[in-house]
Amino acid sequence: MSESSAGKTVSGEDEVVDLCRDLIRIDTSNYGDHSGPGERKAAEWVAEKLAEVGLEPQIFESHKGRASTVARIEGEDPSRPALLIHGHTDVVPANAADWTYDPFAGEIADGCLWGRGAVDMKDMDAMTLAVVRDRMRSGRKPPRDIVLAFLADEEAGGIYGARHLVDKHPGLFEGVTEAIGEVGGFSFTVNENLRLYLVETAQKGMHWMRLTVEGTAGHGSMTNNDNAITELCEAVGRLGRHQWPVRVTKTVRSFLDELSDALGTPLDPDNMDATLAKLGGIAKMVGATLRNSAAPTMLGAGYKVNVIPGQATAHVDGRFLPGYEEEFFADLDRILGPRVKREDVHGDKALETDFDGRLVEAMQGALKAEDPIARAVPYMLSGGTDAKSFDDLGIRCFGFAPLQLPPELDFAGMFHGVDERVPVEGLKFGARVLDRFIDNA
Repeated sequence: MSESSAGKTVSGEDEVVDLCRDLIRIDTSNYGDHSGPGERKAAEWVAEKLAEVGLEPQIFESHKGRASTVARIEGEDPSRPALLIHGHTDVVPANAADWTYDPFAGEIADGCLWGRGAVDMKDMDAMTLAVVRDRMRSGRKPPRDIVLAFLADEEAGGIYGARHLVDKHPGLFEGVTEAIGEVGGFSFTVNENLRLYLVETAQKGMHWMRLTVEGTAGHGSMTNNDNAITELCEAVGRLGRHQWPVRVTKTVRSFLDELSDALGTPLDPDNMDATLAKLGGIAKMVGATLRNSAAPTMLGAGYKVNVIPGQATAHVDGRFLPGYEEEFFADLDRILGPRVKREDVHGDKALETDFDGRLVEAMQGALKAEDPIARAVPYMLSGGTDAKSFDDLGIRCFGFAPLQLPPELDFAGMFHGVDERVPVEGLKFGARVLDRFIDNA
């Protein structure tokens, strides 16, 4: 703890909610193109918060308005490899008419802070800022150097954020060997004596694609056996209904073993429906890590109701498990058939690391100190994060944004969902855990 300018004792726990509210109120919606109405503003706001406590943040603008903030904190032992703590400031768009509260107002109600980015991932940004500001004010150096990165553009693949920094400014991460970021460290309550905290050690790979079918254009009143729309829709239908086979990876196997031990019952990988039924709000997240997947998301064709178009297109969000990329593409082409042309839109690799080492011990220790019934376990994220870019620098990445959640909260549904919100007490818990983690990382 430390003294603020007003003479009051201020801790990271005290600040974290207000910091998160202020950041949510900066509309950083990412529409997937060059535009980014609030990322520069957010980068400047973050830089100001870091500079207030004596750090020297740098702002890097990869494209007009697409800005990231990076700072380095000197540790007690500069000979040790550095730790990266990264988060993104951009969010997916939100339609205010669909929400209970304005998604960019940062309202507090029913014990939660509501708003776009509350869990993805301005909560972790706020925890990091709150803890760092408290440590700097009180003169508590971390045991090793820490690099802080608040990044643009993660929601559209990170091209203007993490990817830009890794490609153009790799020196910012000199000496960094490990990193923590989003979508990990959240709780799943098993019973009154045990809470599992899922630490992300793996991510599915990503392949966003554009599908095109060429056909014969003609008048809508005429019979046409070479209709591009018909051919494409049949292919997309096959893809959307395909039951991809279960593939249990190393990380998923470890998670199932831990869950089996926690539940006191064996879990059958060949009967995953029964297993998922026991997981409540995280079932969707875990279920998506059992198979490759390809979800049709966009369709486009035609310009007039009485004209059969000569071309039809679709976009698909494909995800593949670590070690199963070749199988994914082979299955994909077989399902789509020879008439469908497939083009890459955006792709990235799958990641997987072991659940061991000093950093993992620091996570478990910090969680246990704040929650005596905590047990950290590994899991795989069905999506992707900026960790994919940092992995290219040889950095070992984990998802660890600690949150203690009420059992009834549909945490998976908060990501990109309507009425996204984070428990206020969960935010404060996360700040305390992160502070303890840094002490032993």
